[in-house]
Amino acid sequence: MNHKQFIYKPDKKARLADFDPNFTADFDDEQQARASMEKDAADIAKYQDILMAHETNGLLVIFQAMDGAGKDATIKNVMSNLDPQGCEMKMFKAPSEKEVKHDYLWRGAQSVPARGQIGIFNRSYYEHVIVERIHPEKLARENLPESAAGKDIWKKRFRHINNFEEYLLDNGIHTLKFFLNLSKEEQREKLLERMMRPEKKWKFALEDLEDRKHWDEYMKVYEEAFNQTSTKIAPWYIIPDNHRWFARAVIASVVLEKLKSLHSKYPKQSDKQKKEMAKAQAALHKESVSRNK
Repeated sequence: MNHKQFIYKPDKKARLADFDPNFTADFDDEQQARASMEKDAADIAKYQDILMAHETNGLLVIFQAMDGAGKDATIKNVMSNLDPQGCEMKMFKAPSEKEVKHDYLWRGAQSVPARGQIGIFNRSYYEHVIVERIHPEKLARENLPESAAGKDIWKKRFRHINNFEEYLLDNGIHTLKFFLNLSKEEQREKLLERMMRPEKKWKFALEDLEDRKHWDEYMKVYEEAFNQTSTKIAPWYIIPDNHRWFARAVIASVVLEKLKSLHSKYPKQSDKQKKEMAKAQAALHKESVSRNK
């Protein structure tokens, strides 16, 4: 699969509307896409183990979307085979009283994965350049000094985020960013489904409908965020999400390719390690011989 077709390339002509939420590429049906995702999910676990063995690189995977886009289920399906010892998932809900007193990147920085680990952000620090533009009352909670809350605040924050992700890369932490691109009509169907199904009702909140009223505004601020923060080192992938089975297949494929690019094989043993292992093997063999006498 050509992953480049999903990358948001920032320039004056780039528009979110250019990405079709209904796109399904070369997949003929849902069964084919599910088979692809399941195979890639199994391989992701394999290369996660290799990542853990090296401990020189880490991977941060960010998911952003409108409500109803299925972030939770996508993470569950794509990352289902991961070793819990080598990953951690962070859900970015409304900031607590403690968190709101810190700088807006603080809680994200607290959850960045270590080298050898995979970190998954369900929403992220990008909420502070998306949601807070639509809901200024959320920004007001931060009680920012005038120097940080002026008319250039969003321009500054885009710069901060780009610098932060570059800083992470300089320290071995790579960033993958996915936007689940759901159409407004499909969101309506998903929200109705959420209200009808017992296992989904608990997810419903009136706030979802309030945010839906701002759909066009959200698309506008997302588009600006992508133009400002989709970079060569950390591009945004705009994933068609009207067909969940396709979205999951694409994301699994991108994550797998990224992990392979970091480490394709287990680390080689040094001469010292080889000698130590030979010595240990000899000792264990000797123990076995002694026991059988």
